[in-house]
Amino acid sequence: MSTLTERAGPTEPTEPTERAEPVEVAAGYRAGRTLPLRVELVRQLKRRRTLVMGAILAVLPFVLVVAFAIGGTPDGGPDGNRVNLMDTATASGANFAAVNLFVSAGFLLVIPVALFCGDTVASEAGWSSLRYLLAAPVPRMRLLWSKLIVGLGMSLAAMVLLPVVALAVGTAAYGWGPLEIPTGGALDPGTAAQRLVVVVAYIFVSQLVTAGLAFWLSTRTDAPLGAVGGAVGLTIVGNVLDAVTALGDWRHFLPAHWQFAWADAVQPTPEWSGMIQGASVSVTYALVLFALAFRGFVRKDVVS
Repeated sequence: MSTLTERAGPTEPTEPTERAEPVEVAAGYRAGRTLPLRVELVRQLKRRRTLVMGAILAVLPFVLVVAFAIGGTPDGGPDGNRVNLMDTATASGANFAAVNLFVSAGFLLVIPVALFCGDTVASEAGWSSLRYLLAAPVPRMRLLWSKLIVGLGMSLAAMVLLPVVALAVGTAAYGWGPLEIPTGGALDPGTAAQRLVVVVAYIFVSQLVTAGLAFWLSTRTDAPLGAVGGAVGLTIVGNVLDAVTALGDWRHFLPAHWQFAWADAVQPTPEWSGMIQGASVSVTYALVLFALAFRGFVRKDVVS
């Protein structure tokens, strides 16, 4: 009897596994080399609005010198005592620089921050060049980081320009001397210069919330004026709400409530608690707004 042997039948052909098509990349292309900061900075510096904003900030100290020359030096309070920083404006170049920061921090210095951070992406969309930048191809995250870093850098430069020019103009007009404090006492020139650096740094940090708001709006609209105007308008609303004393402790959550906390730095014994709280509030709002800007722009359908 022959034994029957089982033979395996023909095996079914297996389907080939799918493999991702290799993405063709142009020779020499590096995402990290697209839109260098130097190129973006030069582009923004050559724009007319940058030159106009710089000229306004540089001219302000001269306008104040002329105003004091026409109207006379501040007389202080009714009894001749100096009761606020403005009364010491002509005491020295350091006082004059501090007064320029005092009169500008509430509104004038808000404008360059809103302009440089709010106009940056929206203007590209308004010119219909944003989609061509992304088709270069510039990665979206790379594009936003370049725009944001340059915008913040130019905002800081604007805040440095004003006190530097004011210090030079004030020293030429009123002499080099200690920074006199309205409540009594004075800071020697070296200490005053260090404190003014702290003041500028704090003003910049306190304006980060305006920068974040302007940058977020810039990624949401194709109208640069809408982004800039929206940031300035909401900053003004914050100032108005801070003036409503009925809000009580709720005002502590408003960045505007701490915008003049830097005055504690120009005292014989500086007080840092107010500036720490103000910086914390501003940075917190700014981080949230920057995150919203990046998250929304990455998912945005760019058609302009």
